[in-house]
Amino acid sequence: MKLEHVGIAVKDLDYSKKIFDSLFGYQSYKTETVESEKVTTVFYQTGSSKIELLQANSNESAIYKHIEKRGEGIHHLAFEVQNIEQEINRLKTEGLEFVSEIPKPGADGKRICFLHPKSTNGVLIELCETIL
Repeated sequence: MKLEHVGIAVKDLDYSKKIFDSLFGYQSYKTETVESEKVTTVFYQTGSSKIELLQANSNESAIYKHIEKRGEGIHHLAFEVQNIEQEINRLKTEGLEFVSEIPKPGADGKRICFLHPKSTNGVLIELCETIL
């Protein structure tokens, strides 16, 4: 398992993109809308990991709700796994709880699922598997 990306919830993707373009000294490599999550994402490669900016496209988006409750900032940590179903089963055996145990399509060519923060010290953890 390796840190794949850090997800950051933002209100204004265009404004935030300018900040991160300046911070890194280069532009993002991808902008993508993920209909299932009701978000638009922007990705930056930062060494062996990535930064994902997430903007809600709906008041029903988890990102919208997160920003309303906690404000902008770090939303989740994502870890790359080789086999998401095996990791879900392993982590369930370890007693960890999931927001959903069924992987779904995510951004950047991944299948994803989230562990519930109440079982991970208040941190939302995403598992992601690259779709070939």
